Amino acid sequence: MVLDLVVIGTAITLGPLHNSAFILLLSSRRGARQGLAFLLSWLANLIAVIGVVVLLTGGQPPARHTVPSTGAIAAKLAIGLALVLYGEHRRRRPPRPHGPPRWAARIDNASWGTAAGLAWLLQPWGLVGAGAATALEANLSTAVDWLALTGYCVLATLSLIVMEMYAVWAPAAAEAKLNALRNWLGQHQEQLIVTLSLLAGLWLTAAGIYELVT
Repeated sequence: MVLDLVVIGTAITLGPLHNSAFILLLSSRRGARQGLAFLLSWLANLIAVIGVVVLLTGGQPPARHTVPSTGAIAAKLAIGLALVLYGEHRRRRPPRPHGPPRWAARIDNASWGTAAGLAWLLQPWGLVGAGAATALEANLSTAVDWLALTGYCVLATLSLIVMEMYAVWAPAAAEAKLNALRNWLGQHQEQLIVTLSLLAGLWLTAAGIYELVT
């Protein structure tokens, strides 16, 4: 479970779409506040999903080879296959120009609620679902699993935490460097999406098959 959560959390935090949007928020007139609203909403979504899983299981993993256990593994396998197919589809399609999103021009006037809603919209729900399916295995009577779930939520938010702290502590330097990072993400968006989708998808597929046959 721990290794699966590390892979999923890393794939989530490295996603180019939400990181580019977050940098746009940080570059706006009330950047640090809007960035904080986005970050807290992002983290709250992750915690809420894990919380629902824990409530359903009571903090105890379902027994192996039961319907809930097999269903969770099958869900993880299905998400893995979907990610592989999606990544391959993006790899094969002709390259398309990526301009700034239409809402970028109105970002200066965005409210905290808009920034929070944007975090919900841009969250990679397929990977979040894979994290939820993996969290079904958590046994909350052990400190290790508590740390694993906490670490997963922090890891999946880590890029946002780092950028928010940088923008607060060194705003002048952060603006130039984060805008350069956003430009780089825009230029390599397709490659990043394809790579993350294929790597995470192949891992989840392999893990799901292994868990089903053992």
